[in-house]
Parts: sequence; structure tokens; C-alpha cells
Amino acid sequence: MTTTLELPRPEQAPETAAALLRAFPGRRVFLLDGPMGAGKTTLIKALCKVLGVEAGLASPSFAIVNEYRTPDGGPVYHFDLYRLENADELDGIGFGEYLDSGAFCFVEWPALGEGYYPPDAVRIHLAAEDEGKRTLTIEGPPAMAGHHA
Repeated sequence: MTTTLELPRPEQAPETAAALLRAFPGRRVFLLDGPMGAGKTTLIKALCKVLGVEAGLASPSFAIVNEYRTPDGGPVYHFDLYRLENADELDGIGFGEYLDSGAFCFVEWPALGEGYYPPDAVRIHLAAEDEGKRTLTIEGPPAMAGHHA
């Protein structure tokens, strides 16, 4: 299933994030790619806020992974694979274990991790348009019947 969404302004990212989570109930791995400045981190911050994460939201560019907590104490993982040079580095951080944990995992620059992702991972490509608008092309296995964004 491929779907396209428009995000007219960054301030509307929480609404888009909520729609994504509703459209893919039960999905826990979301892969976000697109050029630098396309809005990957902004969308992940919005996804985390919709999940109830209150504090510590930042791009993990230098840490590779940031762990956040939902109000009930559940973990949410935010990965940025931009600075990694080879897939062996993913084994070194236990990447597969994170993905298999059942926790939400949001991955920026996911290409290096191909082969690790579950078949039901949701793939989101972001593209920057004129005047701050973003276009999201979303690919994922069909969501449960009756659920729509």
C-alpha cells in the first residue's frame, strides 16, 4: 500500500503523526528517509509527542540512538544512521534487538539497516516542497481493515 500525505506547515506535524499512528495500528518500526532538511526529525518529534513523550526530544545525530519514555514508562527509540559507515556498526549497538523489542522504533536515514527491518515496517519518504510544505510518501503493508488516516 502506498499513500501520499501533505504536511503544509511544520506546526501541523502532530496531526500528521497522529494520522500515521492511526493508519498503522500495531506497527512499531517506522523508517524515515529524505534529503537533509526534509523534516525527518520534526516528524519523529511529533510522533513521540503523540505517544506522550514529554522530555528530551532531540536528534540523535551524534548518539546514533536516543531513548525516550512514554507516560507509562514504555521505551521509544529514535535512531539516526546518517553517520554510520557500515552495517557492522549496527550489530555493535544491538540494532536488531531494539527492532525486535516491540517498542516504537523511528529510524532516520534507514538505508544502512536494510535486512534488519521487519516486513511490516512502515517506510516514509519526505520531500521538501515550496513554502515549507512537505510531501510524505508512505509505504507499508495494508493496515487493519476499517482504520483510515
